Amino acid sequence: MTTAWIVVLGASAGTLLLKGLAPAVFGGRALPTRLAGAMALLAPAVLAALIVTNTFATGRDLVLDPRAAGLGVALVAVLLRAPVLVVIAAAAGTAALLRALS
Repeated sequence: MTTAWIVVLGASAGTLLLKGLAPAVFGGRALPTRLAGAMALLAPAVLAALIVTNTFATGRDLVLDPRAAGLGVALVAVLLRAPVLVVIAAAAGTAALLRALS
């Protein structure tokens, strides 16, 4: 099992533990605002970390290759409020074109 999968499984277990533990600890009461905010941001933060790690790293080395360009194009498309399918197609197309040219 690779380190990435261990991180994914650990983050998943942590998320499930937090989401399952909160109702047990707080009973019928609402969660404190800070805790609810942190729980809402946990999954997107882990997903973003995995995307960045898989895009810019190969082993312990920093790599700028067509994946990075595809991620950059996806970022621009998201900032321009393009539909999700357009974002995915633009990123994949950019990465594929740059790989074909190199």
